[in-house]
Parts: sequence; C-alpha cells; structure tokens
Amino acid sequence: MALRDIAPGKKGKVTGLQKGNKGYRQKLLAMGLTPGTEFSVIRYAPMGDPVEIQVRGFALSLRKDEAAALFVEHL
Repeated sequence: MALRDIAPGKKGKVTGLQKGNKGYRQKLLAMGLTPGTEFSVIRYAPMGDPVEIQVRGFALSLRKDEAAALFVEHL
C-alpha cells in the first residue's frame, strides 16, 4: 500500500522502503522512517504534494516522490 492511500487522521505503519532509489531511501531512514515505525497522516496539500505526517513526536512533510518510496499498511 502507498502512503497516499491512507486518509488524513488515520494511522499507518511503515512496512518497507523501495529498493531502487538509494537517495530517498537513505533520507527516509535518517528521518526515522524505519520499518515498523507507526505514524499518523495529518493532511495533504490541496494538490496532493506534500503530505504531512506525525512520526516519532514530530511533524514531517514528504514530497510525492519521497512518499512513493515508502511501503505502508493501514492500522
């Protein structure tokens, strides 16, 4: 499942990261989005980019390309 499939106000959990994109993969891991991490979707911008999530006690905004590198599941 992709991050864009989770509605604002709902919770999810990171299940993995896309293999091919090393730049985004390293950046997301450094921001604390490791497999097993739970998060809440706060809001999407009007055009869908960026998305704001609450993770590990802080708000994080991700661009569409960054969010597409995440595999998530709905909680």
